[in-house]
Amino acid sequence: MARKLTFEFLRTEAASASVLALAAVAALVAANSPWSAAYFGMLKSVQPLTIGPFALEMTVSEWIKEGLMALFFLVVGLEIKHEILRGELSDPRKLATPVVAALGGMLGPVVVYLILAATTGAPHAGWPIPVATDIAFALGLLALVGRGLPPSLRIFLLTLAIVDDLGAIVLIGALYSGGTDWAMAAAAAGILAAMGLVARWVRVPSPFWIVAFAMVWWLTVLAGLSTSLAAVAFAAIVPLRARADNHQSPLQEAMHDLHPWNAFLVLPLFAFAKAGVALTGLSPAQALAPLVVAIALGLFLGKQAGVLGAVWLVSRLGLGRRPDGATWLQLYGVGLLCGVGFTMSLFIGALAFPGDAVDLQTEAKLGVLGGSVLSAIAGAIVLGAARRRGAQAEKETA
Repeated sequence: MARKLTFEFLRTEAASASVLALAAVAALVAANSPWSAAYFGMLKSVQPLTIGPFALEMTVSEWIKEGLMALFFLVVGLEIKHEILRGELSDPRKLATPVVAALGGMLGPVVVYLILAATTGAPHAGWPIPVATDIAFALGLLALVGRGLPPSLRIFLLTLAIVDDLGAIVLIGALYSGGTDWAMAAAAAGILAAMGLVARWVRVPSPFWIVAFAMVWWLTVLAGLSTSLAAVAFAAIVPLRARADNHQSPLQEAMHDLHPWNAFLVLPLFAFAKAGVALTGLSPAQALAPLVVAIALGLFLGKQAGVLGAVWLVSRLGLGRRPDGATWLQLYGVGLLCGVGFTMSLFIGALAFPGDAVDLQTEAKLGVLGGSVLSAIAGAIVLGAARRRGAQAEKETA
């Protein structure tokens, strides 16, 4: 069942990767067209939501990032739980590998960035920008170029990316937090704990899960915390045990029902909202500024070195294992895809250089785009070569 579910997810992602790419291209076109003012104005427009005595106001961009993307992280959390308890990651040595690789993938870009900052004069405040891996784009690219490769590579990348993203969330909270409402955070944690305890002994109908998730999400927004982290925490309390009457698992049902919505609605909308970067008025000097180079090389060089070095280290020490059936060339290709920072890196860049630092904001965006595109192209080339080499080896042994 676990293997069948994994292949269903791969097929969905392969079909949605083109939609995701088209949405990103559409955003870049819109941001650099005569309709750019309408595009950015729409994203910045404030949209209120009122339910009885409760009211919440956010921009369209924030509703997509904090609202729709919470569903994405919920599904990611559900799949990680499924793989840890029943799937590829039930072996602790297999779980250790992507976790350590994620830590290496966060450390590598920081080292590269700080070395370049010390030698070129790039501002030190930008070091967190290349830390993050964009889960949506990395998985979409793997689905697009990784057909025929071992399914374990996707689980490896998914686990690495979620640990990486959680690390980025911790950095955002530690470095850029504007204050947390701990009363609201405690209320959200209380709902999580109560639902988790009830679900252990009682079959909880689907409407109650939906209401509980909405309440946790709402309280998390009011608390000033990341809704992505709350969504992953909520996924941890959804039962994996099959029901006695229909032999269906609530966790697997939720994954099956939500995954197409994520693939064909949530992620394309997110890409359209976040990939729009205005490039008008850009000078050659600004395109090669120290900040641009430091971020781009942090993503491209730091990510691949950190990920591959960490996998080699845990394998060498016997603390972890390579994904089943994966070669070093395939792992190198996945390590390159980890350099696609994109949306989360763009978000951190806006936090690192706020206010009137317009030039630095533009340079940060250029560095993220440059490093992400370079990593995507190189990763696609390497994985394509690995796929052809594997096919040739199968022919020779047949």
